[in-house]
Amino acid sequence: MIDDGTGFLTIGELARATGLSVRTIRYWSDQGVLPPAARSAGGYRLYDAASAARLDLIRTLRELGLGLQDVHRVLAGERTVAEVAAAHVAALDAQIRSLRVTRAVLSSVARRGSSVEETTLMNRLARLSAAERRRIMAEFVEETFHGLDTADPEIRERMRDTALNLPDDPTPEQVDAWVELAEMVQDPEFRARMRDAAEFNAADRGQDTPSGASMWFFRRLVELVGRARERGVAPEAPEAGQVLRDLLGDADRAAVLERMRASHHPRLARYRELLGLLKGAPAPAHEEDFAWVVAALEAHTDR
Repeated sequence: MIDDGTGFLTIGELARATGLSVRTIRYWSDQGVLPPAARSAGGYRLYDAASAARLDLIRTLRELGLGLQDVHRVLAGERTVAEVAAAHVAALDAQIRSLRVTRAVLSSVARRGSSVEETTLMNRLARLSAAERRRIMAEFVEETFHGLDTADPEIRERMRDTALNLPDDPTPEQVDAWVELAEMVQDPEFRARMRDAAEFNAADRGQDTPSGASMWFFRRLVELVGRARERGVAPEAPEAGQVLRDLLGDADRAAVLERMRASHHPRLARYRELLGLLKGAPAPAHEEDFAWVVAALEAHTDR
């Protein structure tokens, strides 16, 4: 402290009192967040008790990661500490999510032994923005259902609302699933397969068919066939004929068989499986139920 009764501190004395370096204090002073309280006769910066308190606040905000511009706004009264803290939390959350994706991508690369090209593609797809993911899915759904006015609207909406998102803390397996799914929904061959399935769905529905009927049929199939399989009923067994009657009624079995063969494809099953992996709750595997129906129809259609 200068021995002149003013109570002012030199920059060196302030540094010793706070544990900060002279260089740091001088830099913050040069940036305008810690202006000197006065100047000595020789032009040296002098600081007072208020300067020490201000310095303590600056150090706290900087340790929390705030930039000097935000620190200056807080000290100038332009923004409250709470407002700046909330904005900084949001920025940190985004940074943490990015780091988690980076970790998952690197883990997947290490596990798979990916090439440079695969690593680049994986990283690019994993970091697509939410808007880009929505665009990809919207294009996929539009191409699948374009012009099919009788397609079940519930299925259309379920697909449109499907979020192709990575979890906030993805596993390497989920990164793999997301990359495969993003490539799949942009693959012309897969889109054509989905279009075929949508066309069959639309052909099944009349103008008066209620929304959700296709989902009802799916649930009914899983329920009836699941019980039959639990009882050990083979597709070719006579009891399977009754299951088909309960499921299909008087429908044209040959036409149903044709649609089942076309619409229940391994790639469609993989699509559902990947969606389940991303949600952290793998979808129930019902492909065996559909395969049972196909086999039963093949065995009983001409009977």
